[in-house]
Amino acid sequence: MAIEMSSIVSKLSMLSTSDHASVVSMNLFVALLCACIVLGHLLEENRWMNESITALLIGICTGVVILLFSGGKSSHILVFSEDLFFIYLLPPIIFNAGFQVKKKQFFVNFMTITSFGAIGTLISCVIITTGATFAFKRMDIGPLEIGDYLAIGAIFAATDSVCTLQVLNQDETPLLYSLVFGEGVVNDATSVVLFNAIQSFDLNQLNPSIALHFLGNFLYLFVASTLLGVVTGLLSAYVIKKLYIGRHSTDREVALMMLMAYLSYMLAELTYLSGILTVFFCGIVMSHYTWHNVTQSSRITTKHSFATLSFVAEIFIFLYVGMDALDIEKWKFVSDSPGTSIAASSVLLGLILLGRAAFVFPLSFLSNLTKKSQHQKISFRQQVIIWWAGLMRGAVSMALAYNQFTMSGHTQLRSNAIMITSTITVVLFSTVVFGLLTKPLIRLLLPHPKITSSMTTTESTTPKSFIVPLLGDSRDSEADLEGHEIHRPNSLRALLSTPTHTVHRLWRKFDDSFMRPVFGGRGFVPVEPGSPSERNGNQWG
Repeated sequence: MAIEMSSIVSKLSMLSTSDHASVVSMNLFVALLCACIVLGHLLEENRWMNESITALLIGICTGVVILLFSGGKSSHILVFSEDLFFIYLLPPIIFNAGFQVKKKQFFVNFMTITSFGAIGTLISCVIITTGATFAFKRMDIGPLEIGDYLAIGAIFAATDSVCTLQVLNQDETPLLYSLVFGEGVVNDATSVVLFNAIQSFDLNQLNPSIALHFLGNFLYLFVASTLLGVVTGLLSAYVIKKLYIGRHSTDREVALMMLMAYLSYMLAELTYLSGILTVFFCGIVMSHYTWHNVTQSSRITTKHSFATLSFVAEIFIFLYVGMDALDIEKWKFVSDSPGTSIAASSVLLGLILLGRAAFVFPLSFLSNLTKKSQHQKISFRQQVIIWWAGLMRGAVSMALAYNQFTMSGHTQLRSNAIMITSTITVVLFSTVVFGLLTKPLIRLLLPHPKITSSMTTTESTTPKSFIVPLLGDSRDSEADLEGHEIHRPNSLRALLSTPTHTVHRLWRKFDDSFMRPVFGGRGFVPVEPGSPSERNGNQWG
């Protein structure tokens, strides 16, 4: 009996120690997040730095300190987990991207964005896979199968354009911002879908039927994920419009919007679809319908809440990656041949540069052929910025690499350890070096950014940022084209010559006639008297 009691006490003591260690770790991490925010604010006007680089450098410095205090045993207080990244950190970032996007700019440039984000990612993946296959086999990295090489292509085709987006202003350079922003989201979704498709197929026996099946599965994931996001967003709009929850509790409105947004992502993951695409389009639909069906105070709350969650998650990710970069376990495997890891990283960086250039400039040329107006075309300087924006690699690449080459964050194979350390090196180098040069490069290529506002039609009612007026003009107006009469095309040739305006006009007609009477949104006057949508409709009438 005494032995059993002693055992129980010992277990409770160990549990208490573990709990205390977790509390210490979380305290340190929250303090570091606060430091990142404060330093990011102080360095906001700095020519070189931005908050992403600040968080990454703070994470690395903290990792060095922990490594010294632990006697070289560990460099982090939390182990990098792709589950933590994909389930908790990525959804608020992608959802807010869809919720805040300038819908008109995004859909006006939708074909260009899709070609960059989907076709461009596939081109980049093929080039990286081919180059890595030839190079790594000669470098004696270790046993890597064809599935590993294809996964490497998908991993390093995933871009991270956060550094560039922090410098660009979507009101001063709307075309450039929408292209960089839109491509980044579609690129992440394409990379993850491609990576999951690669993992789900037996690639040791490639033949035409498997290739067609692979392509069909890829397209299915894209379409099904998008539709799921749209349906979930419409469901949230319908429920909030019909029940008008805000007359009793704005808290319930806000909670329902947040939970429905997260539900869309988890449903996609549950059904093996792309959560990134689903939650992105859910954000677009919610901003178009649901946001206008809630009370005025709920609009302010949701807009601030989504932006804040996204901001904190981004800082958390860069801090997390910085601390995990010095994980001693993985570096031990390459300590006997550091030259191999450096060579692998250099090859990957070269392939990233080549793969990026292989589609940005050709696809920009093809896009310009479809534009009649000079100010709608992508200039060479803008093409250089788009190319540069996609050179950074971030947490998506890290998460996919850990998924492919580790088991629960650990690896015992030299080849896998080299791929992890190479990924870490590429992420750190591209984010810090390329990121530091982003501000000077954009200032050099776009010395007078406000001049570029003529690239597209001025949007007097598009959202500025969540800091400026949140109500009324903070959503994309369906009157964006007011004052710019759109003539009804009288021939097929006229329809093809102005496809963007034609599609926009047809969509507005369909939206006003069928969608808004059911799902609400701006301009629709509901039956419920005194509801926010009715007041909003009267305000804009």
